[in-house]
Amino acid sequence: MNRDRFSPADIEQIESRGMTAEQVLRQMEMLAAGPCYLHVLRPCTLGDGIEVLDREPSAGYVNRHETEARKGRFVKFVPASGAASRMFKSLHRYENRCAAWSDICAEADRGQADAAEVVRFINNLERFAFFDEVREAVRKMGEPLWEEGFQRSVAAILQTVLSEKGLGYGLLPKGLLKFHKYGGQARTAFEEHLVEAAAYVADGDRGCRIHFTVSPEHLEGFQSLFRAVRSSSERLCEVEYDVTFSIQQPSTDTIALNDENEPFRDEGGRLLFRPGGHGALLQNLNDLRADLVFVKNIDNIVPDHLKPTTLRWKKLMAGYLIQLQTQIFRYLERLSSSPIQDGLLREIRGFINRPLCIPLDHASLDPAGPEALRSLFYDTLNRPLRVCGMVKNEGEPGGGPFWVQAGDGRISLQIVEGAQIDPTSREQAEIWASATHFNPVDMVCGLRDWRGNPFDLAQYVDPQSFLVSRKSSGGRTLKALERPGLWNGSMANWITVFVEVPVETFSPVKTVTDLLRREHQPPEQGV
Repeated sequence: MNRDRFSPADIEQIESRGMTAEQVLRQMEMLAAGPCYLHVLRPCTLGDGIEVLDREPSAGYVNRHETEARKGRFVKFVPASGAASRMFKSLHRYENRCAAWSDICAEADRGQADAAEVVRFINNLERFAFFDEVREAVRKMGEPLWEEGFQRSVAAILQTVLSEKGLGYGLLPKGLLKFHKYGGQARTAFEEHLVEAAAYVADGDRGCRIHFTVSPEHLEGFQSLFRAVRSSSERLCEVEYDVTFSIQQPSTDTIALNDENEPFRDEGGRLLFRPGGHGALLQNLNDLRADLVFVKNIDNIVPDHLKPTTLRWKKLMAGYLIQLQTQIFRYLERLSSSPIQDGLLREIRGFINRPLCIPLDHASLDPAGPEALRSLFYDTLNRPLRVCGMVKNEGEPGGGPFWVQAGDGRISLQIVEGAQIDPTSREQAEIWASATHFNPVDMVCGLRDWRGNPFDLAQYVDPQSFLVSRKSSGGRTLKALERPGLWNGSMANWITVFVEVPVETFSPVKTVTDLLRREHQPPEQGV
């Protein structure tokens, strides 16, 4: 492929996005070739890729975290740009249907999943944190809530919740939705992350740094909400927040192709670019130039009475990372000086094998001289580090921890999604389905080297770990390229350590009725 495939207008469009023609041509080549699937060897299990943080040294891990937190080393990074449209998918299908309540209930009884979701939503409406807003909005629309005309009021309620004329929840990101009740008050997911972060990010001066990635159209909404709740949240948590926002840069978007592997063009003849998936947020993380970073999804948050377990494990994971990082830095400092003694090389070799779980080719290592080992071990250890919490697999959709073999034979720990597995391989599918643990996207990362310089995170991506998906635009199908996922291929060449964490630390909200789960309800009120 060469630049001649693009017109001068195409080149101008590409460069206006901060991209080059060569980058776009490379994307086209990847889309045309299709994805390179991973080769999983086996799932990680306790003692085989997943560590258990014993109770005995747990106080030491907590102390390490608190010591470094007081120094201001931590920031919390929350991907919050996703829309909540999937949360309300079932409700949207009944939003404009003038269906009788009895008919909807009958459909639910026959096993129609969308109808069952609507019935559960309506029957438990008072239990949602946004109920008071719904009731008031419906009243203003002149519609009854329950008293009469129930056939009409069901559609009115759904429209009030979802449409722009009402609360507009179907158009908002999850972070701006009210998740939890506290007496007569309610908190959004965004506010809950402010409260949670204060307990493990705040420094010695009670400064608390949090970064949210948001979509451009909702940036003002997040900023406005923060302005509205900042004073009350700071009083509640006794901190001073340093909250920043960023958006996914246009330069991380990817070109779309048609079925003939030619650039997909809109009605005006312009190239169509699409967001490159959450892997594009690696640039946002890189731009922070942070030291130690907690990463957690916007919808994985619990109310105050359940936070203690989450907070304890956040500190344990951070303390464990600090312990590993301290030892890594000591080894790197000694490897950078001379002379190197055989005893030190044996010690480092053992450390790389366990607890870092990085397999080494012993057959090639044994005859290698000290200088070759010094170089190998230095390169092995001088990388970004992450400790990832893993919960027992209880059927939630998503990826998990696996031992993966690369094309060059290297074996490593990776978080693997189902879309990264060859769908034509029964053996690979069976291995993937046998995972004992699940990835809740709950991790703490060390992003600086032993000299204190930020790593360039782009240097540790597996560029082949991309996905190709089928989408549509204007009624026409297209092929879309998704960059390596943020915690999958984008972190593929980091030092990765998996630890088991309690399932109580994982409370995602994928559909609106997930907010009816016990962990999102006031004490003793879950269903």
